[in-house]
Amino acid sequence: MIEPERQSTFITTRFERWALPRLAAALPHWVLPDHLTAIGILGATVIAAGYGLSNRNPHWLWLANAGLVVHWFGDSLDGTLARFRKIERPRYGFYLDHLTDAYSTLVIGLGLGFSPYMLLAVGLAMVIAYLVLSINVYLETHVFGKFRFGYGVMGPTEARIILVGLNLLALTVGPLPFHLIGRGVTVFDVLGSAAALSMAGMLMRRVVRNLRQLGQDEPQRR
Repeated sequence: MIEPERQSTFITTRFERWALPRLAAALPHWVLPDHLTAIGILGATVIAAGYGLSNRNPHWLWLANAGLVVHWFGDSLDGTLARFRKIERPRYGFYLDHLTDAYSTLVIGLGLGFSPYMLLAVGLAMVIAYLVLSINVYLETHVFGKFRFGYGVMGPTEARIILVGLNLLALTVGPLPFHLIGRGVTVFDVLGSAAALSMAGMLMRRVVRNLRQLGQDEPQRR
């Protein structure tokens, strides 16, 4: 398998290209990419637990924020470490990385949905939208040979930063509940719904662009 060309245009890309290799170089030799992948899975589980426990006390959101940092560390460094040490396993890494991404997305969405800050339906809508975006990325990787894993300037690190900010906002002002069409919702439901709709819009724009390019590459025969 030829490893696809990786393309990234995220806001934090320049910083991560500077910081991640240095972090990888500082890790002990016994730390392997699979260890970091496991740390990322642990971080996602901690995030979900923090959101769920926030039903008891909002200060559990600090645990969710700690989990976001741990998740960034493990999820961002596993591939970097493999490339830094030149021990890449392209097919193994591609499969494991995206399988664990799906797990992380699901548990974080469920954690949000079971927290007092977001309806479960909204949390699941974000999970579904993100997973469909991911599926589209995998399809693009196959047909174009380019791993364009982001949409615009927003990527996983940016999403984590936003979640940290929202958690701090929730700790400061609470869920900010109100009623919409007779149903109790929070400001976080509105933001989550807007995020899901935004992801759907980004998907449609990319699908149209991809089909146009593929149509030019493979014109209809008459």
